[in-house]
Amino acid sequence: MVNLLSPSNKVRIFAIFARNDKLSVLFSILLLGVIILFSHIVIGADDTQKAKVFYDATLGALGYEPGAMSDTGRVMYMTEEHIFAVTKPLNGEPAGAGNGETIGFIAKSSEQCDAWHAAGVANGGTAIEDPPGVREMGELKFYLAYLRDPAGHKLCTMYRM
Repeated sequence: MVNLLSPSNKVRIFAIFARNDKLSVLFSILLLGVIILFSHIVIGADDTQKAKVFYDATLGALGYEPGAMSDTGRVMYMTEEHIFAVTKPLNGEPAGAGNGETIGFIAKSSEQCDAWHAAGVANGGTAIEDPPGVREMGELKFYLAYLRDPAGHKLCTMYRM
């Protein structure tokens, strides 16, 4: 088995990203099975309590604990390495979804994708794109499910088959 995160492979991976060629990056991620590590993702919502209900349900379907709400209304979902947070915009302007952006969550099975999707629709989310199911990209197969959260952010779960 190849250690994809060995120092030599990390250099190759970063070289691919330095090219700023989105298609090369996508295929490198998909073909090499590389998981891009992030420190945190923060999205805005005007109603963080409503967002907490939605994300507790959808992320709960993926095996995560309910989010912790701070005194300032920020909701935090934490793992040992990553943070996903929902907050009212600090500049006081209304929250808005990023056009053309998608936040993808890893699922461990197609059933988990379906449970995530059902939990989202039941808790204020909107089903978008095709219904949850298999998408093929050459020899690669993925099970995907898409939603918009109550604030309009486009979300996806992906199970690599």
